[in-house]
Amino acid sequence: MNRFASSMLRSTTTRSAALTAPMRQYSTPATASNFVKIVEVGPRDGLQNEKQLIPAPVKIELIERLANAGLPVVEATSFVSPKWVPQMGDNHEVFSKIQKKPNVGYPVLAPNIRGVDNALAAGASEVAMFTAVTESFNRKNTNCSTEEAIDRMEEVTKAALDKGLKVRGYVSCVLGCPYEGVVSPIAVAQMAKRMYDAGCYEISLGDTIGVGTAGSMGLMLEEVVKVVPAEALAVHCHDTYGQALANILKALEYGIRVVDSSVAGLGGCPYAPGAKGNVATEDVVYMLHGMGFDTGVSLKSLVEIGAWISEKLGRETNSRAGAALKLRRESRL
Repeated sequence: MNRFASSMLRSTTTRSAALTAPMRQYSTPATASNFVKIVEVGPRDGLQNEKQLIPAPVKIELIERLANAGLPVVEATSFVSPKWVPQMGDNHEVFSKIQKKPNVGYPVLAPNIRGVDNALAAGASEVAMFTAVTESFNRKNTNCSTEEAIDRMEEVTKAALDKGLKVRGYVSCVLGCPYEGVVSPIAVAQMAKRMYDAGCYEISLGDTIGVGTAGSMGLMLEEVVKVVPAEALAVHCHDTYGQALANILKALEYGIRVVDSSVAGLGGCPYAPGAKGNVATEDVVYMLHGMGFDTGVSLKSLVEIGAWISEKLGRETNSRAGAALKLRRESRL
């Protein structure tokens, strides 16, 4: 039996357990197996660590152009204190001024109840929250233990669901931690299940420092799909060591059909200065289309958007496919 077939069996065996999960809000309906949903995280995860403050009109145009390119989900901004993330201080302005398209999701990061309330006031219908697998990462990033982080996630998720919001969860450091090194696949599975049981409709598994390989990705997913349906999972791969596409390919073998990515590879890795961070949306779409998957995304438009936002930031794109396709187009002019 091949991996694609076995992944379908694994998904089926976990559905009975999923029936006992609490009521949750769903954003994207179940899709055919040849469709891969791209969650574009560039406007939020990609821009949040930029040292130069990006004007709100540029962020708004970026979000609108990405939606017009066919991306079904564009993570728009983060409702956190501007004291901690100054780049997202214009969150209300950005979110409220986007010309939103029907059938496109515009989730926002809201890690606490105040963030949820502010997101709701701005008109958001979906929020995302995160926690890490390891104790050290949680203490250094959120000043709390892992158990406290999980308790907080459950509390905020319940508050968001009670207000009628959809909730997406992020699990950080699933393939490695900058402080503790190798991470237990069983620990990742337990964390993902807690998020799913809390009511998150989708759990994005993040290789935060990009150290994973197809081998470690497979070992981790082998445990996670035992407790969370593959259709409720996504992968969020950083390309620090050039392994992101290989890791995404491995996730596809396990039946996962949701991939997070960032146009032009926006967003660096703070634990590896100078290294590439988020995998570029152009590279992911180029690979998926070449494999026969459908994404509904215009690669031509993506390349143009990647070049445009890179110019706004004063640097070259981090997308290999984007750079190559741009050069090919220019050589034909």
